[in-house]
Amino acid sequence: MTAARRSTGRALMARSLWYAGPGKVELRAAPLKPMAPGEARVRTLWTGISRGTERLVLSGAVSPGERQRMRAPLQEGEFPFPVKYGYCATGVVEDGPAGLLGKTVFCLHPHQDHFIAPVAMLAVVPDGVPARRATLAANMETALNAHWDAGTGPGDRVAVVGAGVVGLMVAHLASRIPGTEVTVYDVDESRRELVEALGARFSPSTPTPGPSPQGGGEQEGGTADIVFHASVSAAGLNAAIGLAGMEGTVVELSWYGDKAVTVGLGDAFHSRRLKLVSSQVGQVSPGRRPRWSYGRRLASALTMLTDPALDALVAEEMAFEDGPRRLPEILSPGATGLAPVIRYPGSEN
Repeated sequence: MTAARRSTGRALMARSLWYAGPGKVELRAAPLKPMAPGEARVRTLWTGISRGTERLVLSGAVSPGERQRMRAPLQEGEFPFPVKYGYCATGVVEDGPAGLLGKTVFCLHPHQDHFIAPVAMLAVVPDGVPARRATLAANMETALNAHWDAGTGPGDRVAVVGAGVVGLMVAHLASRIPGTEVTVYDVDESRRELVEALGARFSPSTPTPGPSPQGGGEQEGGTADIVFHASVSAAGLNAAIGLAGMEGTVVELSWYGDKAVTVGLGDAFHSRRLKLVSSQVGQVSPGRRPRWSYGRRLASALTMLTDPALDALVAEEMAFEDGPRRLPEILSPGATGLAPVIRYPGSEN
């Protein structure tokens, strides 16, 4: 039994991963404060790595103007460095309210082997959702919020540019809305099988203009009712704009840190009366905000992770102790892949 599993009256010790400098990750001791009323202690099983966001954190690319908004809920340290970051933890409650003891929970907590968190921040993982897959809950929240922002409805023609984790989640949800036609565009042909397993069509490139639905020659743009962009590239965003049909909506899900992005708003952007909408998970979509709390949204996202096909998104794992060596490799600028996870001692139990 580890020291952090049993209250003894003295400070309990845990371990955590810190982004200590550009490209540098350290494993540090993490003293646990005494539990207060309304808190619980959790033994971590898995933490998910947000490849795009944590790549920016590791490189020091969180711009000064966004540092406060970019803070993870239980982050320690300050941007740019050193900072303990992360927000996709699953674990087992070992101390706290009787109704939670032994429950598997999800929490927006950084990479740490044991932690104490407010009970209000712990979402019980539903039966039928393995703890490893539950690390995708934050991504599913992002996808759910994006559909709320877009107003996706039955019968819509939906395009998704970028077959990363968020793009795939968006496509997965869209394909379950009756009558939708969902196509995912990505230059990586190896994503085809995964896209199709999640219920969508795959295309390795954006289509060339075809005959106008109203007749009379070539159309100036695509035919999609809603286009979601999640490729984190200017080329992808411009392709997304080109896929939108007359008066269609383009939902921007990518976050670029401190990088400038060139967007083509000339040509037919205005004459087609397109809408370019930002979507960000830090706020509940305005149309739901009066009725939906963050907790309700997270609980709903967890229930949407029951499909075993989603396990394919969690494609790479590392041992917690290997974090200082492996994280810089996984988060390097040229590294590709889907949703890596960190495996903690006892996660197989």
